[in-house]
Amino acid sequence: MTTQLENARKGILTREMQILARDENLTEEFILDHVAKGEIVIPCNPNRKFQRVAGIGTGLRTKVNASIGTSSDICDISFEVDKAKAAQEEGADTLMELSADGDLDQVRRAVLSATDLPVGNVPLYQAFKETIRKHQNPGKLDPEYLFDLIEQQLEDGLSFMAIHCGINQYTIDRLRKQGFRYGGLASKGGTYMVAWMDINKKENPLYEQFDRVCALMKKYDAVLSLGNGIRAGAIHDSHDRAQMAEMIINCELAEIGRDQGCQMMVEGPGHVPLDEIEGNIMLEKRMSGNAPYYVLGPIPCDTGAGYDHITAAIGAASSARFGADLICYITPAEHLALPHVEDVREGVRATRLAARIGDISKYPDRRENERQAAMARRDMRWDDLEKYLLFPEKARQIRESRSPSEKKTCTMCGDFCAMKKGMEIFEKDIKDKRKSA
Repeated sequence: MTTQLENARKGILTREMQILARDENLTEEFILDHVAKGEIVIPCNPNRKFQRVAGIGTGLRTKVNASIGTSSDICDISFEVDKAKAAQEEGADTLMELSADGDLDQVRRAVLSATDLPVGNVPLYQAFKETIRKHQNPGKLDPEYLFDLIEQQLEDGLSFMAIHCGINQYTIDRLRKQGFRYGGLASKGGTYMVAWMDINKKENPLYEQFDRVCALMKKYDAVLSLGNGIRAGAIHDSHDRAQMAEMIINCELAEIGRDQGCQMMVEGPGHVPLDEIEGNIMLEKRMSGNAPYYVLGPIPCDTGAGYDHITAAIGAASSARFGADLICYITPAEHLALPHVEDVREGVRATRLAARIGDISKYPDRRENERQAAMARRDMRWDDLEKYLLFPEKARQIRESRSPSEKKTCTMCGDFCAMKKGMEIFEKDIKDKRKSA
């Protein structure tokens, strides 16, 4: 298998690159150049014949990922399929299938069949879950089984994987020497790998055999997302020595993987105060050679439970503004419960809005849609306004539920409408300006 990265380095414009250029309204030369540099990745496992193209990286619209998956308390394949469909309907660009209970092969395959979004996962979830079922001890994980499982999952059609290669004995020593953390460890896969290393007194096999990981990913042209297994679970742990040690290692591995022809992406933090987001993204971009950055929110405060989709949207808008390329949504259920379908919908909507806010700041030349929306609102052209909105159905539903007596206005102001009065005053000036243009 020749990867998108290898093709681009040879000057070969693939079908996926052509589609990406068209969808993003960019030149094919721009896409080819940045894929060749490893600054754009395209998750596109060829084992899935019908899959949307979603480019992630420099110069592209900030993408939104939705995560779903079973737990030991709630395990229903049809429920996960419904959530996958809801995420796609709401405009997610990618999907992560993060199940941790039930028949994990069956869940994954059902989700892959239910959506045409690029689907990723964290292979350590199934590896440790199956090991615990068999041996009642995560320390019994056989590294050979882990590598076989990664290939099996790729064979099913996964197009990207968050693999925790940056955890090693050095990063764990940083945790011990700083006296652990205020917010503990937030990554399930990362925490269980730390447990495996502690029990066995061995190095992380994903770090030790990194070339083998890359070879598997290359075989299926899947994107290797270097998982943030030591990420902070509280803003007071943000950018501590353990997190920074893993970030440095992941950025080094991103360079090594690219040199081997593997599409690489770095995964970023989960809890970061707002004033540290810009610095975090600058460090990742500088140290990784501008590898695409996948951030988990981030959540800029620890007290928003129940509304963490809003908390995270604030962090996500800032992240998109400063250069994050893929943002994992957060739902209202975060930190409290497994999300339901409506939680998924709300999470995707909030994150899409955050990405839009970040993008119109990151790319000032892409604000025409906002200008058109503003003029339609000014002129009270409600049907035209819907064309420019992220959520036109929701806007229509609200307006129709409180229909005004005068159709041109809305019930916010009624006949005391600023827009209506402004147009009465300046309509002639607007028409004169249009004539002279």
